[in-house]
Amino acid sequence: MAIAKAERLMNLALCLLGTRRPLSKRELRGSIEAYLEAGSDDSFNRMFERDKDDLRELGLVIETVENLEGEVGYLARRDSNRLPAITLDAEEAAALGLAAKVWQQARLAGAASGALQKLRAAGLPEDVDPYGSHGALEPRIPVHEAAFEPLMLACRDRRPVVFDYRKASAARPETRHVEPWALECWRGHWYLAGYDRERGAERVFRLSRITGKVRARGTGFTAPVPDVVTVRETVAGWAGETADRSALIRLRSGAGYPLRAKAGKVRELGDGWDELEIPYGHGLDAWLVEFGPDVVVLEPAELRADVVDRLRAVAKG
Repeated sequence: MAIAKAERLMNLALCLLGTRRPLSKRELRGSIEAYLEAGSDDSFNRMFERDKDDLRELGLVIETVENLEGEVGYLARRDSNRLPAITLDAEEAAALGLAAKVWQQARLAGAASGALQKLRAAGLPEDVDPYGSHGALEPRIPVHEAAFEPLMLACRDRRPVVFDYRKASAARPETRHVEPWALECWRGHWYLAGYDRERGAERVFRLSRITGKVRARGTGFTAPVPDVVTVRETVAGWAGETADRSALIRLRSGAGYPLRAKAGKVRELGDGWDELEIPYGHGLDAWLVEFGPDVVVLEPAELRADVVDRLRAVAKG
């Protein structure tokens, strides 16, 4: 159904852009196969009005013109629907080249290279080499997770997905039905933000914990997409980086270097253990569980209880 509608919209746009005079509804119906197949005049009128509104929403400027006989016609003048010529200075071209180099290790490398070739043909300064080896910056965004590309396409197309997800505190993955909003890289890891249908709330998923294939499930979202999706802020809060409290833990010597990097205070206890004071924020219990027997929570009591509950859940399988 989505492909049929897209084809119908494209045909209508081509008709309106290709005509030199306004075309009436009757003429448009006789020119587009999908309209000829409409069961009745009412069905055609509803379909045409929806298509016309959709094209205008996509940015096509459609004029409505009434001739001397009072018949209404439609056309889309080329001069009203032509983008201005692209002109880039050296700094703008360098910024685009730098952005394209980010994706050279991902499957988007071909698209990025093709986009730069089109910009070069449209006026990219010849003295700018966006792939020059002399640049001081060599940005790279690692994309090793197989789930990245299908999720990126699902975010773009607003298409719900299903995948198996293993939480840090769980022994087995669970099936999640998600309406994907945005992908973002934070501290070398990719995260997906979206609406979890089973839980009825926003959730953030780390792509490295997605197991198996990402499958598309139907079309259309049931929850509104927020104007701003704060993936990094959410993950940082879970990691305790926006915490206003502290937790006291015991950490085995030579282990848990990410915890040591966040610690405000470190004290050697002897017998192979250290005592650390670390920021305490939402989700710290799930993070501490990842270190297994190398971490013992001393305080606060509620954090210790949460960690123990998670460990028991893992032990039960």
